[in-house]
Amino acid sequence: MTILMILLAVIGGATLSVQAAVNGTLGSQLGVFRSAFLTFSVGALVTALLIFFFEPAQRLTLMDVPKWQLLGALCGVPYIVIMVLAVQRIGNAVATVAVIFGQLLMSLLIDNFGWLGNSAIEFSPTRIGAVICLGAALYFIHASNRKAAS
Repeated sequence: MTILMILLAVIGGATLSVQAAVNGTLGSQLGVFRSAFLTFSVGALVTALLIFFFEPAQRLTLMDVPKWQLLGALCGVPYIVIMVLAVQRIGNAVATVAVIFGQLLMSLLIDNFGWLGNSAIEFSPTRIGAVICLGAALYFIHASNRKAAS
């Protein structure tokens, strides 16, 4: 089951890269906020259909959960807007690796301190090494973009 979840997460990451590339192009033609609005509108429609046809009944509603948990919905807005802007200027690969770097840094903090209701998983040399490796990957991918542009 763990391998399946990792594979699904990799597929999810791949779809985010496709989304970033498409939204970057769309944003340059329609505008950043119109592109973001379209992304959320279509996403809301598709999600509503998935809920209607496939989501089993839950015992809690959105009104019953702690209000801080609704913050997750707001976190998507800056991501979409930033990616639409960034992909146009620095390319899909650099923007995506930069996002993953930010995700990894914040994820390690959330894990280490057990924030937001998550179990605590302490920093380790291996986890710190992973951050360093990803930071190096970001540097090298960005550097190769600069060399290709010269």
